[in-house]
Amino acid sequence: MSPAGPLALVWRDRVRSAVSQLAAAGAVVVLFGYLSFASGAFLSTSNLLNIGVQSAVVAIIAIGMTMVIITAGIDLSVGSVAGLSGVLGALMVVDYGIPVPLAIAGGVVIGAIAGVVNGVLVTQAGMAPFIATLGMLSVARGLAYIVTDSVAVSGAPEDFKLLGQGRLGSLPIPILALAIVALAGHFILTRTRLGRYSYAMGSNVEAARLSGIPVKRYLTIVYIISGALAGFGGMIAASRVDSGQPNFGIGLELDVIAAAVIGGASLFGGEGKMVGTLLGALLIALIRNGSVLLDINTFYQQVIIGVIIWIAVFWDRYRRRRAAAG
Repeated sequence: MSPAGPLALVWRDRVRSAVSQLAAAGAVVVLFGYLSFASGAFLSTSNLLNIGVQSAVVAIIAIGMTMVIITAGIDLSVGSVAGLSGVLGALMVVDYGIPVPLAIAGGVVIGAIAGVVNGVLVTQAGMAPFIATLGMLSVARGLAYIVTDSVAVSGAPEDFKLLGQGRLGSLPIPILALAIVALAGHFILTRTRLGRYSYAMGSNVEAARLSGIPVKRYLTIVYIISGALAGFGGMIAASRVDSGQPNFGIGLELDVIAAAVIGGASLFGGEGKMVGTLLGALLIALIRNGSVLLDINTFYQQVIIGVIIWIAVFWDRYRRRRAAAG
């Protein structure tokens, strides 16, 4: 092979990875343009900010999901963990008088604990990520109903609403929180050992193990991050509605996985970028917001998102086959 060969392969892989992100960006632009003409209310400042706030919870959780998917795993429990963290965080404030900042931290810790369990089941018990996190989905949802008797937790003080409804100047705090989490996620993937090891494990876990990477430790860390971000997203959602809702997050894992996959994360592992995930979350938020503005039956939203997932996975398989053939 010529000296330029390896460099050409690197650039080819980068171009192929960027295509999915460009496709997601193109879809966002097209849908944004269509809704601008189809609804007079779409371009209002309040509606655009509302889209940003609506996408924040999905995007924050999807950042953790992206890291899991890069390792060739999956976390089906994020919706239930977000619901459990939200109700327990609200209970800390309402029933035990814990200050709101500590309750928010408590919600994040609860999510991280769920992540520890998921990680241990995957790495130590040898369970497939699908099975381990599917079990956690059921356990977390059941616990959310048990601790609340299936009743929303309300009566929190006024400052409980700050995380989900507050603003810093004209910028809603959920959007600011998303920006911070996204920057941190990008830094982890591009500048840290955890990021490098995540891509390596997703590309070939056995090769990663043989090269000396402590696979079990780093896989567990990735699931802890996913759980912690699910807990943080759950606290933002609880703050937005000023209550802990035990049924929050049902089906949320679909939107989260869709955001990551639409943005170019490969379900086969080894690929994924934070920018793509943010674009995927924004596209989903536009679909849901546009459906409301155009008075489209909400059930069609699920159909549309499901079809988009099919297309994204089909494209990923096609791209990988072309790369293997090339």
